[in-house]
Amino acid sequence: MAQDDPRTLVSTDWLARHLKDPDLRILDASWHLPDAGRDGRAEFNADHIPGARFFDIDDISDSRSDLPHMAPPIEKFMSRLRALGVGDGHQVVVYDTVGLFSAARVWWLFRLMGQMDIAVLDGGLAKWLAEGRETEDMPPIIRDRHMTVRRQNHLVKDVTQVAAASKLGDYEIIDARSPARFRGEAAEPRPGLRAGHIPGSKNVHYATLLNADGTMKETDALKATFAAAGVDLSKPAITTCGSGVTAAILSLAMERIGKTDHSLYDGSWSEWGMFPTVPVETGPAPTGDI
Repeated sequence: MAQDDPRTLVSTDWLARHLKDPDLRILDASWHLPDAGRDGRAEFNADHIPGARFFDIDDISDSRSDLPHMAPPIEKFMSRLRALGVGDGHQVVVYDTVGLFSAARVWWLFRLMGQMDIAVLDGGLAKWLAEGRETEDMPPIIRDRHMTVRRQNHLVKDVTQVAAASKLGDYEIIDARSPARFRGEAAEPRPGLRAGHIPGSKNVHYATLLNADGTMKETDALKATFAAAGVDLSKPAITTCGSGVTAAILSLAMERIGKTDHSLYDGSWSEWGMFPTVPVETGPAPTGDI
């Protein structure tokens, strides 16, 4: 079991011990791919960890963008979190129903906004339920709390910055999608996108960072997984995926192994795959992928 750290990852045991803490706030950030046929909010309304509030990744986003769930403006993030009763001085734990999937995106988003006291629940609701722990279907009691936001722009990259990194090779660009999608052998779940990957990028499918029960692997195993994909951890890293969700699992894993010079390409393949002026590669990465 991974070591508890309230700024990266905590266990179900840790959450159970702290469940009644007055300054704990729990967020259900369940989100599913467009072709999954699941409704995260409806599932939350039916069953969730006691006291949890639902964090809607698609709603708490930049509505001005045509791309899915891009990071929201500061003011929108602050107002939405205030409406959820989450603010300064709270320890936040975020989970999803799968195990460790979309929750990492909200962890990254909080850090982008300068909020560090947030951890992902290791194994998520699936592990919580498997252990027979308490759930409820009641809405939480909300009390407003002000949130101070200081956006950390170094944690996010746009298409121009990623294109430069791809050309210069001064960053490791790491793609969390499946090997088949990375190689361009499988269709993208969103229509109209080209198949393949960003030139020079490496492939670390997010699932290879996880154990069978949806928990994150120990740090030595995480390092070995990155190494097996040919990732040079001495370089700064840019994580990417289909739409900026599972890329955050890579970001979380790097934070767990003590690597802090990483950023996330928010547009990810939803942007790169439709952008006509940027190049696309197919086939395996030169160093192989996993």
